[in-house]
Order: sequence, then C-alpha cells, then structure tokens
Amino acid sequence: MTAIRRQTVFAGLDQPQAWPPTRGRCRPERLEAALDTLDGVGATLRRRLATLGLATVRDLLEHAPRRYEAAADETPIAELHGGDEVVIVGDVLDVTKRPLRGRRVLVTARVTDGTAATSATWFNQPWIAEELKPGMCVRLRGKQGRYGFDVRSWDVGEPRATADFAPVYPAAEEIPAKTVRRAVEAALPFVSDFPDPLPAELREREAMPLKRDALAVLHRPRSEEEAERGRQRLAFDELLVLQIGIARRAAEREKTLAPSLGAAGDLILRYRRALPFALTPYQERAIREIDADLERTVPMQRLLQGDVGSGKTVVALYALLRAVENGRQGALMAPTETLAEQHYLTIADLCAGLGVSCGLVTHSTRARDRVSALGADVVVGTHALIQEGVELRDLAVAVVDEQHRFGVEQREALAQGRGPHVLHMTATPIPRTLALTVYGDLAVSEIAKPPASRKPVVTSRIGEERASEAYTRLARLLREGRQAYVVCPLIEESETSRARAAEAEAERLRRAELREFSVGCVHGRMKAAERRDTMARFKAGELDVLVATTVIEVGVDVPNATVMIVQEADRFGLAQLHQLRGRVGRGAEQAYCVLVSRPEAELTESARRRLDALVATTDGFELAEVDLDLRSTGHLLGTRQSGASDLRFADFRRDRALLERARATARRASAPLELPG
Repeated sequence: MTAIRRQTVFAGLDQPQAWPPTRGRCRPERLEAALDTLDGVGATLRRRLATLGLATVRDLLEHAPRRYEAAADETPIAELHGGDEVVIVGDVLDVTKRPLRGRRVLVTARVTDGTAATSATWFNQPWIAEELKPGMCVRLRGKQGRYGFDVRSWDVGEPRATADFAPVYPAAEEIPAKTVRRAVEAALPFVSDFPDPLPAELREREAMPLKRDALAVLHRPRSEEEAERGRQRLAFDELLVLQIGIARRAAEREKTLAPSLGAAGDLILRYRRALPFALTPYQERAIREIDADLERTVPMQRLLQGDVGSGKTVVALYALLRAVENGRQGALMAPTETLAEQHYLTIADLCAGLGVSCGLVTHSTRARDRVSALGADVVVGTHALIQEGVELRDLAVAVVDEQHRFGVEQREALAQGRGPHVLHMTATPIPRTLALTVYGDLAVSEIAKPPASRKPVVTSRIGEERASEAYTRLARLLREGRQAYVVCPLIEESETSRARAAEAEAERLRRAELREFSVGCVHGRMKAAERRDTMARFKAGELDVLVATTVIEVGVDVPNATVMIVQEADRFGLAQLHQLRGRVGRGAEQAYCVLVSRPEAELTESARRRLDALVATTDGFELAEVDLDLRSTGHLLGTRQSGASDLRFADFRRDRALLERARATARRASAPLELPG
C-alpha cells in the first residue's frame, strides 16, 4: 500500500530505487535526536555540523542540497582538454601540499589511469593531503584548468560525490560538502518519522507527494526533475506558513486602533522650509503615501526602501514630526549604537531649530539621562527602547531602521500595546518580487533614485598583488584634501578578532603606505564615547583615513570621504559591499571604491559574480536581484527575519506560481489552517 501511494503522489514518477528503510510507525520525536546518535557521527563532527546550524536529525534531513551534479562523461586522462566538466578514474602516484600567499594551501595529487597522468588540484582543502595515499584508486570530477585537473568532487570506492545527480550540500571551511553528504546518508533511515502536516484533501487537490517522500527524493534523486518535484512539495509548506502568517498579522492589525493624525500642519511646513534642498519626486511620493496612512485609524505598516544615499532619513523624520505636531511622540529604533548615534546627530540640529526636543537612548546611556531622553518629542535608540522597564511617553509613530536586522518580535515590541503607526525602513533594497511576497502585509514605498546631484561611485576590483597601486592612488587623492575609508577583512565572526584586525591594520598603514597621513580606527569593541569622538574627528577633517570594520556599514555620512578600499572584498556579501560603498559619494566630488580580492585563479564563481556585479552597477535594486540569484532568501533578508529566514526550499525567483497557490490556499481556508511543521 505504501509503495502504491508513493508512486501515485509522484504523478508519473516511479518510486526511487533506493528508498531508505522504514522504521515502523512514524515517531516524530526521533527527529529531535542529537546528531551523535547517528552511525559515524562523533563529537567532533557534531560540533562542526553545528556551525552550519545543524543540531538534530530533523535539521540534517531538512538541509537542502544547493545543487546536483549534472551528468558527466567518464574520460581517459589522455583525452583531457579544457571545456566541459568530466569524470576521470585513476590511481594516485604521489601527493604534495604547498602554501600560497595569505595562509592558503594548494594540494596536488599525480593521478594516472594507464593512458596518461595528470596533476589533480584542490585549493584551500589541506586535509585532503592526509586522506589521499599513493596507490589509492580515486574517481575525480572537475575540468582541466590552468593548474592541472581542477577537482570539484571526488570519491574513493562507491561513486556518491561524483555520480550523476549526486547532491551537493551547503558546507563550511572546516566541514566540506562530502562530509555533510555522509552525515545526511546516516540520517536518511529516519525520513519515515516525518509526519505530514498537510491535510490529505489539500495534498490531493494540489497533487503533492507526502513530505517524507519529498525529503527522500531530495537527497537521493534519480534525476533533477525528480529532485525538483520533491523540493516543490517542501517549498509549498514553507510558503503556506508564510502566507498564513501574513494573513493573521493583517487581520490582527485591522482590530487595533491607531491615532488619526489628520493633515500636515505648521510644523511640517517649517520643516520643509528648513531643509537645504528640494525633495525628490520619489521622496514626495513616499510622503504622500505615508500621509494617507497616518490619516487612518488602522496602524500604518509601511516599508520604505531606497538605495544608499536616496534620502530615506528625511522622509522618516517627516513621519516622526507628524506625531509631534499632534502633541504625540515619535521614536526611531536602529540596530546598532553607531547607527543610532549617527541618526541622532543627523536629526538633532534640525529638530532643535524647529523647537522639537530629541533624545538618544542606547545601552550606553546613563540612567539619569535616560529618563529625560525618553520624555523627548523624538526618541532615537537601539534595542534599549524595547527592554523591560523602558516606557515611552505617548508613542504615535515608530520608525524601525534597517528593519531586516531586527526579528519580527523585536519590531513588534516597540508597538506592543500602543498601536502606533510604524514605518519600516531599509537601505538594503529588497527585490520587488520578494517585497510583495515576504512583506505581503506591508505597503511598500520606494525611493528608486538618489538626488540628481549625486555622481555614481566609480568601482574597480583588483587582486591583492596590486594592492600597493590602490594605496598609491589613494595617497594622491588624500594630498588633494580628500578623505578615505579602509575596510578590514571579515576574518572571523568574533567581534574581538575583528577589532584586533582593524587596529593592527591601522597601525601597519601608519608605518607604511599612509605614514604621511593621520589614520584613525573604529570597530565594534570600542567604548561608545571613544567611537563617537573618532567619528567626529573624521567628520571634522582631523583624520585623513578611517580604518574600520563593518561597523560603518550604514548611517555614516561624511561628504568629504570620497575613497573606499575594501580589503579581501571577496569575503563579503554583495548587499554588504553595496552598503559599504554607500559611505562614499555623498558629496559633490567624484568618489571611488576599490575592491581588493584574492588572486583571480583562487576566487569562487560566486565571489567573482559578486565583485563583477558591484563593478558593473551602482543600482541597489539591480544588485538585489543578483543577490537573490546568488544567495538564499533567508540570508538576503537577515538571519533573524521571522518566516523568510527559515526558508530552506523555496526560491522566490522560480516559485512565483507556487507562491500564488499557497496564497490562494491560505485565503480559501474557512477555518484557520494549522501551520505545517
């Protein structure tokens, strides 16, 4: 009966040849078992899998392959030539390992199949030198390249990593995809413990396979079509959860009352007159949309997105002042102290000129200053605004900046029990298709272009072997009175390690390439007062160069800073590089950004595409589409973005039709559906 059902639900696809053995009746509790209960997974491997967010059997079985090996011909070594990817099989003659620049390693193995011999190479995988032994028969998949046969995957014995349609999993530097595959193989017998969250009627109507069947073919497909069929079933579950959540949030908001703020008055008129520039048509349109929301008694939930330097803060302050002119309070919450401080410095003088009080509340704010700050007309702060015991006076409008860096719960905590109008703001453009699906309960305003006076930043990329050229050009611009940022590489996740790296680089530049200039340093481990002082000195022109970690990613506005050098730029994500680049080009002078990366031969295809995209365009919306193509949706939106960051299977570029089915299912339900789990 089970076999018949499996054949039926796959609608024309035969049952996979190697179904994992069933384990009796479904027992979901076994899916929560720790990974070291699996055969071949010891304490060390368990710790390494944890770096990928994999802690239980369920996590491992829901760790989706990022791609599958395409069909490839097995080719004699004597017939190797550049071009298509192929498979070779041969015996190892010898193995060598040698260091490259920048703590990198090249492993080379001489392999022969009797027709000829070739050098097989692996970059930055030093452990392979210990696993390969002379006389060992290996199966290698890759293509002939500059350094020999460039290996992408390899096997000893049964071809699992190099076989056609073998799954290739997301991995990390200390745990290769091959090891992840072995762990997944050990977990596959537990796939039958997955209950199916979709009602049978819904599953039949949508022609969906059982969840356990979908997971099985995801990890052991006989074709890419079979794997895609399984992925779509799992993606449907995720999209349905998302759409049900959106529907519920929208329904709850309709029940909440917010203050109607009426039409704009005298304070807004004076604010407009105080601005030293005219608003762009995009800003004016966003303001009209916000005004329409503020007149209603349903709380505004609007996403204001715009590229770096497009003028979102001016629009955000407009919304906050609309609360103030009605005798109420506005609050702006930012994800970091640096960004909150920059916002405060930007708007405090404007507010003072309008007779509007402005306060700053961060974790560094002293208790005696916090009380008066919380009573101000406009309060700027970090997570400190939502911590227990913090009471805002009379909140009517809340602005959440860089909202994708907050969790849904954190954003909602600012509005909890108050029913204010909320403007979500982001300088990380979200692809239009994604905004409509993930933020379906939010109206979206877009500031599509910056002011016409802004010149696009000229971006170039070079290998690290030419870094000295970049500093020579930088010195020439510094002598002309310009200022610059030098962004340190993202070496480790530890904030302490980043701080040390930034300090060491600043000291090196003071002694070497930039010895004739004043060089400062900022990072996340500095005390708030010290960081503010350094930033103020840089803004005042007392420092020529600021060496920094990504603490300057958003919010820093120094018009005279026209040059940025990003070291080891290939280690950064596309959205982050675009944000960093946005720190220059904020004045009338031409600005430049130089991306310094590892040598071309050592770059991954993904890194090369990221860097090329940055060089090709400064359009953040265009880059967001590229980023969506390169990365998972969850990473694009932020690791704490509820719902969307949990998407392991859905792909918004190709799942629009599936999304519409999920949306229709959520709307069609006469009673609330249980969320799939």
